[in-house]
Amino acid sequence: MVFQFSSVLTRLGTLSTSDHASVVSMNLFVALLCACIVIGHLLEENRWMNESITALAIGLCTGVVILLTSGGKSSHLLVFSEDLFFIYLLPPIIFNAGFQVKKKQFFRNFMTIMMFGAIGTLISCTVISFGVTQFFRRLDIGSLDMGDYLAIGAIFAATDSVCTLQVLNQDETPLLYSLVFGEGVVNDATSVVLFNAIQNFDLNHMNFRIALQFIGNFFYLFLASTFLGVMTGLLSAYIIKKLYFGRHSTDREVALMMLMAYLSYMLAELFFLSGILTVFFCGIVMSHYTWHNVTESSRVTTKHAFATLSFVAEIFIFLYVGMDALDIEKWRFASSSPRTSIEVSSILIGLILAGRAAFVFPLSFLSNLAKKSSTDKINFKQQIVIWWAGLMRGAVSIALAYNQFTRSGHTQLRGNAIMITSTITVVLFSTAVFGLLTKPLIIFLLPPPKHLSFTVSSDPTSPKSVALPLLSQDSEVDFDSHGVPRPTSLRMLLTTPTHTVHRYWRKFDDAFMRPVFGGRGFTFIPGSPTERSTH
Repeated sequence: MVFQFSSVLTRLGTLSTSDHASVVSMNLFVALLCACIVIGHLLEENRWMNESITALAIGLCTGVVILLTSGGKSSHLLVFSEDLFFIYLLPPIIFNAGFQVKKKQFFRNFMTIMMFGAIGTLISCTVISFGVTQFFRRLDIGSLDMGDYLAIGAIFAATDSVCTLQVLNQDETPLLYSLVFGEGVVNDATSVVLFNAIQNFDLNHMNFRIALQFIGNFFYLFLASTFLGVMTGLLSAYIIKKLYFGRHSTDREVALMMLMAYLSYMLAELFFLSGILTVFFCGIVMSHYTWHNVTESSRVTTKHAFATLSFVAEIFIFLYVGMDALDIEKWRFASSSPRTSIEVSSILIGLILAGRAAFVFPLSFLSNLAKKSSTDKINFKQQIVIWWAGLMRGAVSIALAYNQFTRSGHTQLRGNAIMITSTITVVLFSTAVFGLLTKPLIIFLLPPPKHLSFTVSSDPTSPKSVALPLLSQDSEVDFDSHGVPRPTSLRMLLTTPTHTVHRYWRKFDDAFMRPVFGGRGFTFIPGSPTERSTH
């Protein structure tokens, strides 16, 4: 009896020590997050630095300190978890991207964005996969099969354009900003869908039937995920419009919006779809319909709440990547052949440069052929910026690499360890070197105008203070008022497809969608900007 009691006390003591260690780690990590925000604010006007690089640098310095104090046993405070990344950190980032997007510019350039984000990602993945198949087989890096080579292509086709978006001004260069931003989101979604499709098939015995199944599965995931996001967003708009929670509590409106947004992502995961695509389009639909159905205080709250969650999640990811770069366990397996690790990292960076160029310039040329206005065309300097914006690799590449080459963040195979360390090296090099050079390059290629010839008015009825509403009546030029005939024939549809589809969608939206699901001008909330404008 005494022995059993003492063993129970020993277990409780062990659990208490373990819990206390977790509390200490969380305290340090939260303190580091605060430090990243403060230092990032102080360096905001710096020509070279940005918050992503700041978080990486602080993570690296913290990893060195932990590595020294632990006697070389560990370099990070938290153990990497794919669930933490894909379920808790990624959804707020992607949802906020859709919720805050300038939808007019996004949909005006929708075909170009989809070309870059979907077709371009497939081209980049093909180039990288073909390159690693040719080069890695000549190197002694362990046993990698065809599925691994294709997965590497999907891993390094995932871009991270945060550094470029922090430099670009969406009011001065709306076309360029919308292309870089839109391509970044669609690229992440395409990379994850492609990665999941690769894992679901045995590609070592490829034949025509398997290839068709692979392509069909890819398009199914893409379209089904988009449809689920749109339907979830419409459901949230309908519920809030019909029940009008704001007459009792704005807290319920905010809570319902946040939970419905998260539900869209989890439903996609439940049905084995792409949560990234689902939550992105859910964000777009909720900002177009749901956001206009809530009270004004709820609008302000949700706008800042979603932006804050996204901001903290991004800093969290870059901080962790900086600390994990010094994980001694993975470097110990790869340290037996440092030359091989350097060669692998160099090859990957070279293939990223080549894969990016393989689609940016050809697809830009094709996009320009379909545009008549010179202001809508992508000039060569803008093409260079778009190419450069996609050279950085970030958290999505890290997470996919861990998924492919580790089990619960650990690996005992030399080849897998080399791939993990090489991925970390590529992410650090691309973010630090390419990221540091982003601002000077953009200033050199696209110098900011000394005097803007136009002004953008702030619109309080949009989630983004300077954002124009999605296909709204007052955001688009009325063709008739300027003497230009409305497109009423197939010829006009072919010559001005964007404006034509835009107009017909606007008519359908005003006649059928907004009366049912609400939206700007169709929902009258007491005290809201819409209600005040009607008196």
